[in-house]
Amino acid sequence: MKVKTIVSLFGILISAALSAQIAVKNGDVIAFLGDSITAYGNSVPAGYVNLVMSGLKANGIEAVKIPSGFGGHNSVLMLERLERHILKKKPQIMLLSCGVNDVWYGKRGVQLEDYRKNITEIVTRTQAAGIKVGIMTATMIYEAPNGNFNRRLAEYNKFLRELAAEKKCLLIDLNADLVKFIRDFKAAHPKAKGNLLTVDGVHMNTAGNELMAIGILRAFGLNDEQIAKARAAWAALPGRIGFITVRIGDIEKIMLKAAGQGKSIEEYVEDLIHQDASKN
Repeated sequence: MKVKTIVSLFGILISAALSAQIAVKNGDVIAFLGDSITAYGNSVPAGYVNLVMSGLKANGIEAVKIPSGFGGHNSVLMLERLERHILKKKPQIMLLSCGVNDVWYGKRGVQLEDYRKNITEIVTRTQAAGIKVGIMTATMIYEAPNGNFNRRLAEYNKFLRELAAEKKCLLIDLNADLVKFIRDFKAAHPKAKGNLLTVDGVHMNTAGNELMAIGILRAFGLNDEQIAKARAAWAALPGRIGFITVRIGDIEKIMLKAAGQGKSIEEYVEDLIHQDASKN
């Protein structure tokens, strides 16, 4: 099998023909409604919320964010706070990320029938307020596409895709993007070890946040050239591997080198640190 680079794998996710019409305009306010993945996506420069905003800015679109991610939140809690956290602030666009905790928390989560009702009400009320809705499929619960959690999550994501079509929402199929990346990367690099896109199987690492941001920008209508411009703007931003800060632009090379040596990303970086320390 011909070895693919991670650059080409990222490229696979952004190579589809895209509309020249971009859904976001100068001055638009974008609300990000979600859980801890969204909260973290806003708390660090390499989080997906901030990458989306800087990616738009790199392409001349000055938008404003309303970050509304809360750790542990599910569809019940997001519906409860929809009015005060989103609707009262009157954004032009709301991006909804919900589903991981509904499934991950098991008996303390939200069953599919209730999830359907909650999400439908969130979308219906938001559209009634004149706000465009983007529905993000729930990302993953551990990096095992065929695992028990992800098989259950697939039913929730199937509903989200159907609802997006029914309500004419923008669909941002992040689950499909992330699963494809993991499968393609492991097929090209069979020695790859450990998590590729998450720190714990659920919460995104820097590479995962970048792929989420690419998926959102692609859904907004940015073309390959514009996404490449966004990625160039991200390259010097600080990302993290474990407790080590690295440039976003170096993450791809680190992932490739780690996979080539059969190490996790964290193991590879720790070995480099130990090697440097031994030289001093």
